[in-house]
Amino acid sequence: MGELNSLDADVVDLKLLIDANIVPAFTKTAKVIKSGEVKKAITIKGIKVTGGAKESIEAAGGKVEV
Repeated sequence: MGELNSLDADVVDLKLLIDANIVPAFTKTAKVIKSGEVKKAITIKGIKVTGGAKESIEAAGGKVEV
C-alpha cells in the first residue's frame, strides 16, 4: 500500500499499476493488501482489496470501487 502514495493519480486501476511497474505487464488481476499506510485520498477502481486495506484507504479519505 505504501507504493500507492508515490503514484501521481487520484484513481488507481490495474493499467496504472502496470504502467508504474508495480505489477508485471502480464498481470490480469491484482489485490491490494494492507502493508503500510495510505497518506492521501485515492480511489481504487476494479482492483480487489483486503478488508484492512479498504479501511486504510477510506480512513485517508479515499474509496474502493469494484
